[in-house]
Amino acid sequence: MEQILKELALDTALVVEAAAVIFVAYGALESVFYAIAPLVGARQREPGWRKDTFVRFGMWLLLGLQFALAADIVRTVIAPTWNDIGQLAAIAVIRTFLNFFLERDMEEFERQEPVK
Repeated sequence: MEQILKELALDTALVVEAAAVIFVAYGALESVFYAIAPLVGARQREPGWRKDTFVRFGMWLLLGLQFALAADIVRTVIAPTWNDIGQLAAIAVIRTFLNFFLERDMEEFERQEPVK
């Protein structure tokens, strides 16, 4: 039974991690599109487009970070060793700091008035 749960946890972690990669990749592609579309004449540059691009990409990064952390938690949930717990704690701390500072920067950008 424990082996079945381990396999299920590993499969679940893989799916959740794949979702994290998809979110980050989609956000990056969307940001590249918004950055280069005006250069090729596909869109007009609007005031505050850089801020808007940063905030949109930041949202995708935050979502990706949350899913990546969830995958790490699921991966270590079944019979973890102290080494697994230590690694998860280190990863959680790093991702939490990244999440905190990215979210703070996004809130700061959202509060600012667009450049005209």
